[in-house]
Formats: sequence, C-alpha cells, structure tokens
Amino acid sequence: MNTIWNENTKRWVGIILPLVLALISALVVSRFAASADFHEKTITALDDKKATVLELTAASTAASAAITLLPGDTATPIAEKLADMSTYFLIVLCAIYVEKYLVTVTGYASFVMLIPIACVLYSAGTAIAKDAWKKLARKFALFAIAIVLVIPASVKVSDLIEHTYQSSIRDTVDAAKEATKDIQNSSDGQQDSDSSDNSGVLSGIISGIKNGVSDITDKVENVINQFIEVLAVMLVTSCVIPILVLVFFFWLAKSMLGMERNKNVF
Repeated sequence: MNTIWNENTKRWVGIILPLVLALISALVVSRFAASADFHEKTITALDDKKATVLELTAASTAASAAITLLPGDTATPIAEKLADMSTYFLIVLCAIYVEKYLVTVTGYASFVMLIPIACVLYSAGTAIAKDAWKKLARKFALFAIAIVLVIPASVKVSDLIEHTYQSSIRDTVDAAKEATKDIQNSSDGQQDSDSSDNSGVLSGIISGIKNGVSDITDKVENVINQFIEVLAVMLVTSCVIPILVLVFFFWLAKSMLGMERNKNVF
C-alpha cells in the first residue's frame, strides 16, 4: 500500500509541479528575463561598443571627406577606401543593434513559450507514462536556456578581446582626427596661396604644399592600416563570435541530450 501511495504521489508531483513551474516561468520569470534592467550589464557593454563604432565611423568619414580637398587625384583612392570603411562599420553597427534587441526578445521567448512548453510536455509525459515526451521536454528546456545565454556569453567573450585592443582603437581614432586636421590645414594653405600675387612666393608655397600633401598621404595610409586592423577586430567580436557561441550551444545541447528526431516520440 505504501509503495503504491508513494508511486502515485511521485506521479502527481511529476504532473502538477511542471505545470506550476510553467505558470511561474510565463507570469513571473519572463518579466525579469525580458526586462532591460535585468540585462543592464550586457546592454551597457553593447552601448559602449556602439559608441566606439560610431566614433570610428565618424572619424573615417571625416577623413575621407577631408582627403577630397587635397589637390590632384593622388589621394582619391585613399578617400574611396576610407568611405568603404564606413560601410563595413555600418554592418558592425547593425550587428550590435540586433544583439541589443535579441537579448530581451530571447528571454521573453524562452520563459513565455519554450520553457512552459517543456513543462507541459513533461507533465503530459508523466501523466501518460511517455518517457520520450519527457526527453523532448528536457531538450526544449535546454534549448531555451541556451538561447538566453548566447548573447550575454558572446558579449563577455567580445569584451575580453576588445579590452586587449582598446588602446589600439583609441590610437586609430586620434590618428584619423589628426590626419583630418592636417588635411584641412593644408587645404587652407592652398587657398591662401591662390590669393597671392607674388609669383616667387607662390612658387615656394606650392612646393611646400606638394611636400605637405605627400606627408599627409603617407600618414593617411598608415591610418587606413590601423582602421583595417580595428575593423577586423570589430567584425570578429560583433559578427563572428556570436555565431560561434550559438553554434557551440547547439553542439552542447545536441551532445547532452541529442537533437536527432525521435520517431517514437508520439
């Protein structure tokens, strides 16, 4: 009698407790998981990354616009290359925005839909003695936890990498601003030379401008190399790492519980 009573008790606990957990997940936990305050550190890190990308974009755009002021067509390919940098930085910026919005969306989807579904499946599997349903419920639960952790984990890994290159990023922005300032000063010098009436003085000024343009072009080429390095880091941390972390979680879920379709589930 005691054995039967214990088995019935376990069975009812296995039926009722998952349903209670489903309600708690959908009505209580989801409010925190989908809240921006709950993900404050992750969102702050993404905002800092966004500010860095915007600053890099502004610096490359300003440098590109300033280079067009230089005399001749020598620096035109450099200006075009810097303009292309702005396009790539825009891709990184879009990836950051996607991560920022998904961090709350995935929490809502997990605790409002996936985990309640897992709980209902487990409860139903207990009620009708279907172990396959319980296994499927555990898969749903693990998948829900995985997608909740993907973005925070990827942001943490990205921060570790970007922290190493933080000084390099700052040096790139400062170098681009300095090059832009030099170009503008060179352009102002050219305009002043155009208003001069003394041909000897004019010839000397033009010669100086040409030498200055050559120096500025070399400086901008170095800035482009710095931009390429920083862009590579930003693409890896903002686009590649989140995908790799997602793949890792899927692989982990498949290894732990198996994601192959079970023909005997139903």
